[in-house]
Amino acid sequence: MSDGDLLILGASGFLGPHLVAAARRAGWRVVSASRRAAAAPYLPGQAPDAVLELDALVPGALEQGLDAVRPRAIVLASALSRVDECERDPARAQALNCALPGALARATRARGLRLVHLSTDLVFGARAPRAARYSEDDVPSPVHVYGASKAAGEARVRQEDPAALIVRLPLLYGDSLGRGLGAGDALLAALARGERPALFTDEWRTPLAAGNAAAAVIELVGRGEHGLRHVAGPLRLARYQLGLALLAAHGIQDAAARIRPATRAEFGLDSLRPRDVALGSSRAPLRTPLLAPDPARVRP
Repeated sequence: MSDGDLLILGASGFLGPHLVAAARRAGWRVVSASRRAAAAPYLPGQAPDAVLELDALVPGALEQGLDAVRPRAIVLASALSRVDECERDPARAQALNCALPGALARATRARGLRLVHLSTDLVFGARAPRAARYSEDDVPSPVHVYGASKAAGEARVRQEDPAALIVRLPLLYGDSLGRGLGAGDALLAALARGERPALFTDEWRTPLAAGNAAAAVIELVGRGEHGLRHVAGPLRLARYQLGLALLAAHGIQDAAARIRPATRAEFGLDSLRPRDVALGSSRAPLRTPLLAPDPARVRP
């Protein structure tokens, strides 16, 4: 049980509502912050205790928000996370994924607040891991603007607030509250439009359900760890394998006929999309079990 407020920045994103729900279940009083607070969705019965409209790119807004809420801890889930958007607008990617985390870390250190900053498996890909999967000891090797901006953001957080914890997350799937976000709902939305989407057989991840990831993150908020932590699913899956498993889990019996296996080379994406960013962890296990899609539904 918490004895203070938890401020979640980026609560209107895909993971945000799951973070709010997990934090409330863990006993936190949750303050949800986003640029358009009124538009932020929440899981049924899991709205935050308070909302804060905050444009973190406005000079001074972060500091004012922290002083108004006076939270015990902060989770930074804000990011420009679409790879194509980051390629089109690298300056905005740098502002949201690097400068913003650095400014927040500087503010949390000055106020003695606990910061958990969320990052991504896509800081890897240009160099192979030293073992079967990337551990916290592997040096980032991004292949695109998004990955590079997130790696730079991690470095800024470490520099500004050594007591902060950085949590790298994998590809996420799950309920996006009708917004077609995440690996699963984006796939279902494409099928609803009558499409037969192509999923790569040569792009490997360690996917995790958003609610599962959120529960793990909230567990880590309350622990005294600092530095770096990987939170990822136990199975290394190709995007095509994951798609088959998720459609089968939704009762779609002809999943193999509804999606098309493809390679990155077919779309000219060999250089933009890393082949394998499967995460492993060298840190102590969590109480929260990290679950894979039903292995019985995963095809080779």
